[in-house]
Amino acid sequence: MSLDRMFDSAAGAAAKTQGDCITIRRPDDWHVHLRDGDMLRSVLPFTAAQFARGIIMPNLVPPVTTPEMAAAYRARIVAALPEGSDFQPLMTCYLTDTTSPDAIERGYAEGIWVAAKLYPAGATTNAHHGVTSIIGIAPVLERMERIGMKLLIHGEATDPSVDIFDREAVFMETELLPLLVRHPGLKVVVEHATTAETLDIVRANAVRAAATITPHHLVINRTSIFQGGLRPHLYCLPVAKRECHRLALRAAATSGEACFFIGTDTAPHPRRNKERECCAAGAFVGASALQCYVQVFDEEGVLDRFEAFASLNGARFYGLEANSGTITLQRRPSHVPQAVPIDGDEVVVFRGGEILPWSIAEVRA
Repeated sequence: MSLDRMFDSAAGAAAKTQGDCITIRRPDDWHVHLRDGDMLRSVLPFTAAQFARGIIMPNLVPPVTTPEMAAAYRARIVAALPEGSDFQPLMTCYLTDTTSPDAIERGYAEGIWVAAKLYPAGATTNAHHGVTSIIGIAPVLERMERIGMKLLIHGEATDPSVDIFDREAVFMETELLPLLVRHPGLKVVVEHATTAETLDIVRANAVRAAATITPHHLVINRTSIFQGGLRPHLYCLPVAKRECHRLALRAAATSGEACFFIGTDTAPHPRRNKERECCAAGAFVGASALQCYVQVFDEEGVLDRFEAFASLNGARFYGLEANSGTITLQRRPSHVPQAVPIDGDEVVVFRGGEILPWSIAEVRA
């Protein structure tokens, strides 16, 4: 059976909505920051409790640039998993100006990497080792194109003269569209899309392009960051945009279109690094992601489309089988913890301290 036919038959096999419950195939998170050390051990259980697989971001210090570093990081993640967890970390390569096409192919052929991550140099947390010229890494992209390795893109311009609210749009016009022309066989994921224009570009290239959408960008807009005062725990990159873009993201996520899927971009930072003169970018959504996502689908009246967005579209794009287990969510209030302790500090949870209308009722492997 072809992969497409397998997914078509899977789409109705697990998904079931009955009264105040919905059961879907176990979902995956296609964009996860787990960090390392004590932070890894503190935040990993939340992701592993909700998702079967996760694309692990490589922007550690130092960044994960070789197959050996990726294999070692994967081993640390597996060692930190709660007992009995079957969560599968899917590793990525951090691209730099000096990345070797041969190393890329070796890591991919050995099953260490599933994708490579392109950070424009300086675009976000620990991105200072990133790519300064996309054209300059053409040999790497050509090799990825040939072997079928996916390219994951943090799509923001880094020119300081570009307004921060325009950096995604500028990147899409000046970098992404030319890249798609230069490399017609390359499969690309635009990560954490935040604008209506980006969604339209992905739709127009949906045969080989996709976008992940975060829970926080479905819930907040740029005004939320300043509501009643500056709220640093809502500051992330790409920064939330105008309300019209939030509504466009909700429409895309709940549309059923196969080119859109979950990528939480859960990005934990200690409170001390968020509440400072120059605060870190990132929102820790690992403890509340699915409850936030399903609430959006419920509010839009399309719970029947949730399984595709959460469990099928991403796996299909990556050429993987859908998960065999299920997860049941129930329309029952759940209390989100305010924060997670970490090494003498804490990580504030997105929507922490709130009562959310949905709960995770059961997970079956």
